[in-house]
Amino acid sequence: MSASTNNDWIAQQHAARERSIAGGGRPGLARVELLAGKSGLEILQAMMSGELPYPPMNETMNMVLLEVERGRAVFQGIPLGVHYNPLSSVHGGWFATLLDSAMGCSVQSTLPPGRSYTTAELSINIVRPASHKTGPLRAVASVIHDGRQLATAEARVTDASGKLYAHATTTCFVFDVAPG
Repeated sequence: MSASTNNDWIAQQHAARERSIAGGGRPGLARVELLAGKSGLEILQAMMSGELPYPPMNETMNMVLLEVERGRAVFQGIPLGVHYNPLSSVHGGWFATLLDSAMGCSVQSTLPPGRSYTTAELSINIVRPASHKTGPLRAVASVIHDGRQLATAEARVTDASGKLYAHATTTCFVFDVAPG
């Protein structure tokens, strides 16, 4: 992997975080009245711009939503030593969080106002270990099916050179949000 590509990815992650903070973004939970009338895509775009708070776990996991469009989401994270398992490599839960976030947001991006989702099933294959030396890893997710009650998506985690680290699929339960 070229150092410039790795550095470009690190710069993109930093810029995405700074853009959100500059727009007033901070970790937290959005108040219900701020979400009302917004589609899933509009909510995600508002988090990216800083209009709405972003999930606190993004800081814990050192990851950020880089891109979103209807049916597609890209998350990037940089694994750190605090994400290690007892075997001195990145814990599978870090990969699971990165993948679940990307796939869930790809599903969310298809939802109209008043609809939400939750992960019902998550299947992950980690094909290569990662460490703090790996550098940034990117999860690119896309929706396979966006039905009224169920949605499915898939994602792959790669490094800046395109090397595959993990891949996953998910099934999400889609439902109406209760008013208020």
